[in-house]
Order: sequence, then structure tokens, then C-alpha cells
Amino acid sequence: MYNTRLDTLLDYPFSRLRTLLEGTAAPAGVPPLALSVGEPQHQPPVELINAALLAGADTWNRYPPVPGTDDFRLACTEWLNRRYQLAEGYIDPASMVLPLAGSREGLFMAALLAVPENKSGYMPAVLMPDPFYAVYEGAARFAGAEPVFLPATEETGHLPDLDAIPASLLDRTALFYLCTPSNPQGAVASADYLRKAITLARRHDFVLAVDECYAEIYSHTPPTGALEVCRDMDGGSLHNVLVFHSLSKRSNAAGLRSGFVAGDKALMTRFSRMRSYAAASTPLPLLAASSALWRDEAHVVANRAAYSAKFDLADRILGNRLGYRRPAGGFFLWLKVGDGEAATARLWREAGIRVLPGAYLSRGEAGRGPGDPYIRVAMVHEPEILAPALERIVEVLDI
Repeated sequence: MYNTRLDTLLDYPFSRLRTLLEGTAAPAGVPPLALSVGEPQHQPPVELINAALLAGADTWNRYPPVPGTDDFRLACTEWLNRRYQLAEGYIDPASMVLPLAGSREGLFMAALLAVPENKSGYMPAVLMPDPFYAVYEGAARFAGAEPVFLPATEETGHLPDLDAIPASLLDRTALFYLCTPSNPQGAVASADYLRKAITLARRHDFVLAVDECYAEIYSHTPPTGALEVCRDMDGGSLHNVLVFHSLSKRSNAAGLRSGFVAGDKALMTRFSRMRSYAAASTPLPLLAASSALWRDEAHVVANRAAYSAKFDLADRILGNRLGYRRPAGGFFLWLKVGDGEAATARLWREAGIRVLPGAYLSRGEAGRGPGDPYIRVAMVHEPEILAPALERIVEVLDI
């Protein structure tokens, strides 16, 4: 016997991509280029990381505590305070912050934490934008909930239309995943939007899990965070709200597998208890390196400038072709190509460029999702690699 909930899931997006391109070769003499995976290619501040690892080298023999170290939680709290203008003491590092093995782990566990056996007498629902990060759907199904895909289209500003969600659905909602800046479109939720989402979470008693892992990659205005909106609502209550952050994108330290979750104290108490049973705790030297990264802003500013320069490149090469618009945040292009799967196969076959079909990040209804006409392009490589790649994309697809 085995858990049949796994059978309700489609293959993971990158497995589907491998299947799509299997047996098709890139053009002869053209070096293949992967723009499908959001894996940062910029180097992290290696000297900073190595110094912290070396200083903590005598702790490799110790089991790391599940709640992390006092210093790690303090570093995360200090960063939240700086980034979102929170008063000292608003976030208690001892009880309202937990380390994660990357935000992916925490986002998955959020469903295990939030979903009850039933909600208002019905099967619980987990809401998520469509297109979406695949982990949201997997977490919902493994928790025994119904994943409900809320269209996040051009017409809705690439975020779910909160006013269009029926009250009957909200009443049985246990969890709402909201990503801002969004993956893949790069849309940023305004303070008013976040305020409305938080109000709904409290009115209908569900957990709002705000995935902010791209919050430090933006061109102009820093994206508003859920915590700073909570600060100005209902006496500053964090009731029903969790936020997730990671060093993978902010610091290009994807291999460190380090992030954190913060928010509602009651939820965090339960989160900590669950992680005691289910999670791999982060080794002490890695926590020390993570603390050093959260305390350093110079590398983040440089990283953001590098991405901004690449989007300047996209502005010039793409212009108004393929539905291009410069995203407010994140590092993806979301290009409208008519048939994302066909365009993906063609780009690989004719240009040796691997992108991700939007359909693999989307569900929709009747077999057609909002992501179907799109491809996602990860702007992770250096400009000298991206420029000819973008020009080739235009040459192949702009017909």
C-alpha cells in the first residue's frame, strides 16, 4: 500500500519539460542554454559565507536545534525590522521566527499545519494563484485538501481577484498561498491588496501564507510586505498570517538551503512543534553563514542592480513583442507566445534554448489554464549570454 494522494498530482514541471523535449536535439553547433530553471547564476558573497563556516567549524559534531540559534533568529528579525520598518519588539525572535531548509520546505509544511479534517462541515480548500508554484498544489493534496486555482491573468493584474472569491469557498478555506512578487509573472501586491487578503483570512479564519522569496529583486520600488501591512492593522496583530523568506534568490545562495518563516505566534508555536517531528534542522555552521548573509546588504544591492541591468536589456531587445512587460519584481520573463508548449519545443529545436511552458505552472478548468499561452524565461545568466538568447527568442517566436 502507498499514499494514493501522490497519484492525483501531475509530474513536477521540470519532469514534464524533460518528457516534452525527450528525443529532440538542439541544433548542431549551438551550445544549449537553460533558461527554464530559476537557479541564480550570480555568485553569492563567498568570502562572507566561508568566514562564517570556518568560524563555526567546531560545531559540525553537534545536532542543531530545530528552532535554530538565538543569533540566527535575531538576524532574521533585525532584517525584517530594517526591510519593513517594524518597531523593535514587534517580532519576537524567540517565538515568532523559525529557520527552514529553504522556503520550499516551509511552504509545504504550511498546508500540514493549516488544513483540518474538515472546514465548516466541508472538505477544506487551499487557495492559490493560477499560474502557481507547484509546491502549493502538492502541499494541498498531501494535506487532504482541495486545491482551488484562482486565475491570475492580465485582466486581474496577474494576481487573484479577491473580490471574485465566493463567500462559500472562503468559509471552507483553510489556507491561501499568495506569492508577491509573483512567480512567474513578477506582479507585486499593493498594501491595499494585502490588507484585503489579511482581512479575508481573519473574517473567514484561514491561514494566509505569503511567499515573499523574490521580495529583494525589483527594479524600482521595494515590494510591500505582509508584515508591514499587519503592523498598521488591528493594533498590529499578526493573527492568521505567516511570511516566508529565503536566501536562495536574495543572496544567490540556493545551495545553502536556508530560509525562515515568521508571523502569528500561535501558528509559529504549532509550526515549531511540527518541525520537531518532520524537518531536517539546519546545521549550526550553515545557520552562522545564514546569519551573516541576513546582516549584509551590500551584496543584495549589487545583486538587484545586476538583475535590473538585465531587464534593461530585455526592454531594448523585446520592446513590445511577445506581450513583454518589465516585471515589478522577481527575475522571470512571462512571454505570451500563443501555445507555450509548442513554443518551448520550437525554441529548443531551432535555437537550443530551454524555457518552461506556462501550462506546466497552471491548471485552470476544462483542461486549459491561464498559463497555457505563455513561456517562462529565467533571466539568471550574465548579459553577454542573455542578449543573444533574447534576440534568438524574438527571431524564432515573433512571427
